[in-house]
Amino acid sequence: MQPPIRHPARTAAVLLVLFLLLLALVAASWGPLDRADRDIVVSLHHSAVTHHDRTETARVLSDWVWDPWAMRALLAVMVGWLLWRREWPLAGWVTVTATLGTLLQQGIKAVVGRERPHWPDPVDSAHFAAFPSGHALTATVACGLLLWVIALHGARNRWLVPVAVAAAVSVFGVGWTRLYLGVHWPSDVLGGWLLGAALVCAAIAAYPYPAARDGERAPADEGTVRS
Repeated sequence: MQPPIRHPARTAAVLLVLFLLLLALVAASWGPLDRADRDIVVSLHHSAVTHHDRTETARVLSDWVWDPWAMRALLAVMVGWLLWRREWPLAGWVTVTATLGTLLQQGIKAVVGRERPHWPDPVDSAHFAAFPSGHALTATVACGLLLWVIALHGARNRWLVPVAVAAAVSVFGVGWTRLYLGVHWPSDVLGGWLLGAALVCAAIAAYPYPAARDGERAPADEGTVRS
């Protein structure tokens, strides 16, 4: 059994470097980044306060469909399935990775202490510090781990592609809703995506894959999935 993507350790390292660079710019309150963040959220907030139907849809998607607890419930179902199949190491690896993601984002939030956007007419509210976005990070970790597990089990393309599309929609969609509702800066969402993706790639790279038996091809050999 081999990783279903090529060079996961290298990819994790690149993503981590990008996250650390963004973290440094956020911590230093770099002017161009702060101005870009503010210009984007101001424009989106104007739309949110004038289009109540869009705002309500964004709130339902953000607070229910793509809420971190909904993503954790998805992971819990997947872990339960792995336990039912007696795949103890993989179930534990998924659990540890997801838990580490939550601890990292809460710890970084506490250290950075970035304030969220403030509005005289808010359309939604959120708690804790802003950077990185917990919604974006949790969705990235949950969807990334889900894709990894089903790829490890040799999912055919007719199943893997729709799941990948749904995962992409969820990850990018939750980031958009957090911006539209005015509870995050764009760099918060980007930070959540980068750190979440780095964590998933690191977990894929570090997982102790069992060796394929003689004469048996690994299900994800050469980074591909059976079609």
